[in-house]
Amino acid sequence: MTTISSHLRLSARCICCGPADISRRKFVAGGIAAIGAAALGPTGAVAQSADPRRIDVHHHLAPPKWIADVVVGRKTGQRPLANWTPAKAIEDMDQGGVATAVTSISEPAVWFGDNDAARKLARECNEYAAKLKADHPGRFGMFATLPMPDVDGSLLEAAYALDTLKADGICLMTSYQSKYLGDPAFAPLFEELNRRKAVVYTHPVRADCCRNLVAEVAVPTVELPFDTTRTILSIVFSGTAVRFPDIRYIWSHAGGALPMLMNRVERYAAGRKDFADRYPQGVRHELQKFYYDTASASYPSTLAPLLQLVKSSHVLFGTDFPFGRSAATAKGLADYGLSDGDLRAIGRDNAVKLMPRLA
Repeated sequence: MTTISSHLRLSARCICCGPADISRRKFVAGGIAAIGAAALGPTGAVAQSADPRRIDVHHHLAPPKWIADVVVGRKTGQRPLANWTPAKAIEDMDQGGVATAVTSISEPAVWFGDNDAARKLARECNEYAAKLKADHPGRFGMFATLPMPDVDGSLLEAAYALDTLKADGICLMTSYQSKYLGDPAFAPLFEELNRRKAVVYTHPVRADCCRNLVAEVAVPTVELPFDTTRTILSIVFSGTAVRFPDIRYIWSHAGGALPMLMNRVERYAAGRKDFADRYPQGVRHELQKFYYDTASASYPSTLAPLLQLVKSSHVLFGTDFPFGRSAATAKGLADYGLSDGDLRAIGRDNAVKLMPRLA
């Protein structure tokens, strides 16, 4: 029988340096953080002092195999991921007062038409994340990726990731092959995740329906937030949220466009009497049970509608590293004028309530 140690054995040059190098990197990263804070003046001080124990729930990692097969092999153009390293991740965390980053694979995930290949790549990514967590105690958590839309393979990988690798939750994309997360085909997975009371973090993808619609506008600019919006509404209007109430959802980028569309969504829901049993306490009630991260969203234009939808107790600190930076995210939240209590809740406390291991 294969042991967990053999499952977790990865090339040392892929993951991190030896103990001496780790100490040297910590010294260098700490010096860089101090220099950066001094150069930034009040901005750096705000980022560091509000809560030096932040937990980043939207923090991407890029295992070498995933970079080779997906970013380079499929020419996704995601240069920041191609250049990702653990040292760069820790450096950014130190500059923004992040104690722990919960890692996840970014879009386009691991499935490209071949179930077996997707299962292998998902396993490789998850074992890499587990090794990263083990090599840097306290600095990293992990949301495990699944080979969706292969539901059988995803059930197997979820069990391995949660039971053996001790993942903090599951990472799902917002849609798979034009099917959103409330699709009946995915019900067996959601039933199991509900049984486990799992945390389910989601990340948007460039949906098949909506690529290159406006030639002058890059697809992620508009379509990533809208794919998040579509899948949240899919979960609610399909009745999935009510049928599987023990799943704790984290939606990326402040829920996409959803907070700004609440008036339209509630008017539509009120007109669908045939859907009443799918959200008996109302659509807003279901949406307010979810959690939303601040990745690419620590600005008044996104925070204002989000905080009209949910209280600060349901907002989590997220950076979208390496596409976003922790210090900039912290500064945006501080500049918005949130209270110290709200900043502590968003920066750390809410994540700890969801994932007590991170305490």
